[in-house]
Amino acid sequence: MTNVYVHGVGMTQFGTFVDRTMKDLLLEACIQALNEAGNPKVDAVYVGNFMGGSIYNQEILGAIVANELGLGFIPTAKVEGACASGGIAVRQGVLGIQSGEYETVLVAGVEKMKHASTADVTQAINAAMDNDSNEKRAGLTFPGFFGVLANRYFYETGASKKHLAMVALKNRENAMQNPLAQFRKPATLEEIMEARMITNPLGLFDCSPMTDGAAAVVLSSKKSPVHVRSSAQSSGPTQMQDADDLLSIPAIKESGRLAYEKAGVGPEDIDVVEIHDCFSMTEMLAIEELGFFAKREGWKAIEEGRTKVTGDKPVNTSGGLLSRGHPIGATGISQIYQLVHQLRGTAPNQVEGNPRLALAQNLGGTGSYSVVHILERV
Repeated sequence: MTNVYVHGVGMTQFGTFVDRTMKDLLLEACIQALNEAGNPKVDAVYVGNFMGGSIYNQEILGAIVANELGLGFIPTAKVEGACASGGIAVRQGVLGIQSGEYETVLVAGVEKMKHASTADVTQAINAAMDNDSNEKRAGLTFPGFFGVLANRYFYETGASKKHLAMVALKNRENAMQNPLAQFRKPATLEEIMEARMITNPLGLFDCSPMTDGAAAVVLSSKKSPVHVRSSAQSSGPTQMQDADDLLSIPAIKESGRLAYEKAGVGPEDIDVVEIHDCFSMTEMLAIEELGFFAKREGWKAIEEGRTKVTGDKPVNTSGGLLSRGHPIGATGISQIYQLVHQLRGTAPNQVEGNPRLALAQNLGGTGSYSVVHILERV
């Protein structure tokens, strides 16, 4: 099988950009990645995007990139997998190279959300749930789903709302050092715990925001210092009532298992992690599902500071979705951006010890999709 390497990465500032178009943001990230890669001949383009059509009235994003950047009459596609759209787009690029069909692929992700009303964005996001289900008809929302999981987690463990706040605080402190993050204002544990309630027990800081932004990566079969050691994807239940265990997200666990198996490594070998923390509770569950900590004990690791930049398993050194921001189609690729810089030794919140293996996990829906990539410094 053909090996795949990262040759360039690019990322815009994440935040609110009233005067910028989705195309502007997308092209900025792509140009950065291509320039860093030495402007190679590109054989295909994949663009991760979730709601460009529904709230921005713009599709054909792959063709727009190829046309605007003069890449020629190459194959292009938009990839949709809810909040995992970016990660799935990266995986499609990896598979295209591994198959021998392409030598070099440009993968990008973008979302433009802040121009629309909260109601319109919420309706668009809710398309990532099973809308023909009794749960949805009863009014279940994404905050509601993860709020239920948080309350169940509290019931079964010694965790409390304070531990969720510790996740949000860690990620805010990390974002403060990241010049591209959406939220860089300091916060305190008390401020986070006392913030406006969204759904019990999740407050404002426990929920990822609406965000504008884009990210891109150039992948190639030609060697570089960063190797894509494995890529894996899994699906999971689309309704809460189908879950065997409310405190398990099978798609995360299975995509992690497959990624470890393909890479020939285990969770103990991973030096730095970017996890899909759409809610603070999601991060707590994901660090368990990926095997970094025992089931029902992730809260203890958080309490002990083990997931901080200075801990033995640094998680979301970028600030994560909670504070770096969550432009849905770009999120999975922004995780790759951060980890590539960690492996190069040039990241915000650079971890000590010359990290060699990094893991990115990108989630879609309430656990409908999960994508895991393991990157290696070579």
